[in-house]
Amino acid sequence: MFRTLLIANRGEIACRIARTARRMGIETVAVYSEADASALHVQAADRAYPIGPSAARESYLNIPRIIETARAAGADAIHPGYGFLSENPAFADACAAAGIVFVGPPASAMRAMGSKSAAKALMEKSAVPLLPGYHGDRQEADFLEEQAVRVGFPVVIKAVSGGGGRGMRVVTAAADFASALTSARQESASAFGDDRVLIERYLQRPRHIEVQVFADMQGNAVHLFERDCSAQRRHQKVLEEAPAPGLSATQRDAMGAAAVAAAKAVGYVGAGTVEFVAQDDGFFFLEMNTRLQVEHPVTEMVTGFDLVEWQLRVASGEPLPVTQSAITLTGHAIEARIYAEDPARDFAPSVGRLALFRTPPETEGVRIDTGFATGDTVSIHYDAMLAKLICHGPTRDVTLRRMFQALSDCTVAGVASNLDLLGRIVSHRDFIAGGIDTGFIAREGATLLAPQAIPSAEILAIAALAVLTAETHVSNDPWDARDLWWLNTKLVRVLGFTDGETAHPVTVSRETDAWRIGDILGKAEHLPDGRLRVSLDGVRRTVSVAIDHHNVTLRDSGLTWRLTLPDPLASAEEEEDAGDRLIAPIPGLVTQVMAAPGDHVTRGQVLVVLEAMKTVFRLAAPADTVVASVSCAAGEMVQEGQVLVGFQEALAVI
Repeated sequence: MFRTLLIANRGEIACRIARTARRMGIETVAVYSEADASALHVQAADRAYPIGPSAARESYLNIPRIIETARAAGADAIHPGYGFLSENPAFADACAAAGIVFVGPPASAMRAMGSKSAAKALMEKSAVPLLPGYHGDRQEADFLEEQAVRVGFPVVIKAVSGGGGRGMRVVTAAADFASALTSARQESASAFGDDRVLIERYLQRPRHIEVQVFADMQGNAVHLFERDCSAQRRHQKVLEEAPAPGLSATQRDAMGAAAVAAAKAVGYVGAGTVEFVAQDDGFFFLEMNTRLQVEHPVTEMVTGFDLVEWQLRVASGEPLPVTQSAITLTGHAIEARIYAEDPARDFAPSVGRLALFRTPPETEGVRIDTGFATGDTVSIHYDAMLAKLICHGPTRDVTLRRMFQALSDCTVAGVASNLDLLGRIVSHRDFIAGGIDTGFIAREGATLLAPQAIPSAEILAIAALAVLTAETHVSNDPWDARDLWWLNTKLVRVLGFTDGETAHPVTVSRETDAWRIGDILGKAEHLPDGRLRVSLDGVRRTVSVAIDHHNVTLRDSGLTWRLTLPDPLASAEEEEDAGDRLIAPIPGLVTQVMAAPGDHVTRGQVLVVLEAMKTVFRLAAPADTVVASVSCAAGEMVQEGQVLVGFQEALAVI
């Protein structure tokens, strides 16, 4: 077994790998960029080394620097986690050349499965079911359109390289194919340096089901059952569960056998995931991820095995610890990915300081994998996932109830999050029934993505109590007290809460040991864990409240309210109308600029492509107009609110 393991990753997966390695008696070495100097994964390791600037390409993707660091640390193995270099065969080759064990599959297996088209050709030879489509080398636009017509619409255009939904476009009619192809190619070239695509039949209501496989150097291969990953937004997973609801024993066995056949076809070693799309009684090969998946904890919960331990043992040359017959399912597990993102803004990543990040304690059936803590900063440079909340129970119904309660016990303040969305998903009748398809979130958007509810009188009273009790306890000096007690008079104060553009003024006054808030008599006390215990007209409850300067974030019964108090130091001037310019919606990297001063552009024409936290923003002209100025260039980092393109007056429509 290895003595020293370097973890070439960050965040929750680095913390999770370190936890298993420490239990096995292996020394851990973390690496960190400038942005991550104080990150949780740095503290979780036995030693930590700086590897470069904040940008991933200069740190976590810098192969020579990571190999150099591993040598300096005396590491005899490197675990790549997932993302970054985990599926990079050149990195595996570099590890081998340096005499360091790469905890992952052989470079040859990664190359075989790294190209979606090559992987599908290999699967076809291995009798693994495939969707009708074109996976060949010809890439002429006219030829690809002919193939799409042959397959029959709707079709999906997919990038040959990469994943995460990037370079993917669904086309429902031949008239839309050319523009969708151009768009997919541009995104794929920007994301993966490869603009090649493939064409496949698009299933209208598919389920996304993947099978966890494991293989050793002795030629043994097993599967650890399946995970249902159909709850997706923009082709990216939101919740995963194991086993897949409603899957018959026959389907389960067939998928498991196909996944093992896929692994053996490429001489696989280590942990991998074979992904399928399924509809009705059929299932079809999608791709193989040659790494540990984000959602591996649900498999661990239902099988009882530590998959990172398996990875380390297999990489050190040990055989698989059990045979297929010894792997059984126990209960049900669901994982929710908690993201710093704003579902109301098309899931735009949210960056900034975590004024509060609270998760429930890890108890029976509840597990938290995270790389963040209160006070940390969510950076534009990396993925927006804050944590994974995993719940397990004897039945799916018990697990769903545990998950809703655990989500209700979470609070994210300082940045936007998807907590409310997750709670709405696990309490939605269709999700509870089981067997949703990948279009579920988009189809049920009116319910799942509903805007923040109008705060009730009770919610406003709780927010007011949070502010008032926080002010009362700023000092132990009675002369510093700000509890609205005045001699021989009753002072009335108005707290001018706002919710976006809507004002919610609340009148408060002191009444002996309580506050009169509108028509409600309330009391409150801050608990040691940071929550607030309140009494409203004698009815008691405990809620989560965070106050960050003039912002109040309140979570109650699985819902979030974000309220703001006026900042007396802020400018009273209203922000001028931005209709005559294109503004960056989020800090990020400009990857393409497709406009120049004097250009005549049409409404909806993409002028700037911005990337941040694995998300691509295609910024388009707001009207038919003329470009007056361009204030950005490809390769430039820009800040939220920065003007990128200025326009002349909109062209008159004749």
